[in-house]
Amino acid sequence: MNKKYLTPKSVLDYFNKRTDEPIRHCHKALAAACNDISDELDYDKPLDMLKLLCWNDEIPSLHTHSYSFNTATGREIIYKLQSHYYEVKDLTPIQKQ
Repeated sequence: MNKKYLTPKSVLDYFNKRTDEPIRHCHKALAAACNDISDELDYDKPLDMLKLLCWNDEIPSLHTHSYSFNTATGREIIYKLQSHYYEVKDLTPIQKQ
């Protein structure tokens, strides 16, 4: 399968499509975190990582939820995404959109 990696632009496009709220997070760091953790987990849909992190959408094949609650696996994936996001964000220069 070909993995479709997220780009900072695709993160912004998805946010604009999903909500009319302005993005409050670094789109570059979000893209990097979702791509890197999906690689680490050998999962081929980084967009699903973004949906889990930002909207708590379920990823059935990774068993992230049970009865609409996060499982231990789901919480661990979210923690990894958050940790990696802040690690990358601290290294990314701040630019206005």
